[in-house]
Amino acid sequence: MTTKVRLGNQHPTQSVILPYEFSLCQQAIDYYERTNQKCYEWQKNMLEPMMATDDDGLWVHQKFGYSIPRRNGKTEIVYIFELWALEKGLSILHTAHRISTSHSSYEKMKKYLEESGYTEGVDFNSIKAKGQERLELYATGGVIQFRTRTASGGLGEGFDVLIIDEAQEYTTEQESALKYTVTDSKNPITIMCGTPPTPVSSGTVFTNYRETVLFGQAKYSGWAEWSVDEMTDIHDVEAWYNSNPSMGYHLNERKIEAELGEDKLDHNVQRLGYWPKYNQKSAISEQDWKKLKVNVLPVLKGPLHVGIKYGNDGTNVAMSIAVKTLSGKIFIESIDCQSVRNGNQWIINFLKTADIAEVVVDGASGQSILAQEMTDFKLKEPTLPTVKEIINANSLWEQSIYQRTLCHKDQPSLSTVITNCDKRNIGTSGGFGYKSQFDDMDISLMDSALLAHWACSHSKPKKKQQIRY
Repeated sequence: MTTKVRLGNQHPTQSVILPYEFSLCQQAIDYYERTNQKCYEWQKNMLEPMMATDDDGLWVHQKFGYSIPRRNGKTEIVYIFELWALEKGLSILHTAHRISTSHSSYEKMKKYLEESGYTEGVDFNSIKAKGQERLELYATGGVIQFRTRTASGGLGEGFDVLIIDEAQEYTTEQESALKYTVTDSKNPITIMCGTPPTPVSSGTVFTNYRETVLFGQAKYSGWAEWSVDEMTDIHDVEAWYNSNPSMGYHLNERKIEAELGEDKLDHNVQRLGYWPKYNQKSAISEQDWKKLKVNVLPVLKGPLHVGIKYGNDGTNVAMSIAVKTLSGKIFIESIDCQSVRNGNQWIINFLKTADIAEVVVDGASGQSILAQEMTDFKLKEPTLPTVKEIINANSLWEQSIYQRTLCHKDQPSLSTVITNCDKRNIGTSGGFGYKSQFDDMDISLMDSALLAHWACSHSKPKKKQQIRY
């Protein structure tokens, strides 16, 4: 009886893919499989959006970046694309951080051309000079050059495809030299592939690109990664399968067990795809938050808007209020954050006594129970926001801080959470939420405040009824 081999996660754990209807990926896979290589399922899943085109035949993603832990075969995706590009007569620049990596890619592509049935000197030309290798397919005119990156390499030359291998080492100086090399192409594409940076990585472009795309701030750009959100036990086998798509193909548990050592951070970065924050800078700075502080309670105008958030781990529930001020700003304040074991009566007691326009409740661990209790106490039915509305609430919160349209009294607990937070991706279209940088700080406190702020922001004052005779 044949035992079914367990495969790693065949889809990215996090991605931003623009809408598309057509992809050239099958053409590329067909060229690749002429070499007697087999395309893995996860590689097909990556190539499809990467090679998506619009109605005009242009790349949907003019830039595409992806991060996969080591030894999964991340560069194989690039080779599949490059074989296709050579067959289509395109000009390709393949760059790497190290000469050995660049030369290895040249050797691999030369081998694939030969395995495709082409003969060197007859069907293709090969120039072998370390750091300056070149392949040309005579029939199509397709050319690929292999270079190691420098601050000036690539200047004055033009290409259709720019490959950035070992992208975690890609520096801003190198980007300045290379990004214009595809400008003159009618249909340019830049592909960046790598792993999360280590403490000794010199590049910043890859990290900045990832953050920009994940938070919806880049046009014509795509991203995919296999990763864990936080430091994980290095012996967690489930995490191995979740972050390594080639498990069950050429990678297995025995090989990973042989890698295990004392450096937990290195294992998380290299094997689990963890993106560490070497600079623990809060998404909302203390300076920006303090600019919104008021020393005296402003004149409040209208009823309260209440935000209630049940924590993602189901431990705590927080409640905050927002109310408009006479000056047109929104004043926010937290009421409390308590263990869910204390029940919801403290929330009900507040809602029964305050002048409230709307209550917004988020958190699958408790929102339906609270909604039922509010009905039992004959309170107005709460708003249970959709994912789209949550994304909007987070975005509105960020905008209001930088535009200084909200104010607060600098409550210590709330200010501490807000000035020690980071962004997290929500969905696949660039939406974001927040997470705490520290385990002992519950982000639900800030989430309740931003929900109240969102409810207050979209509320409209009731129009006075006019009676005409």
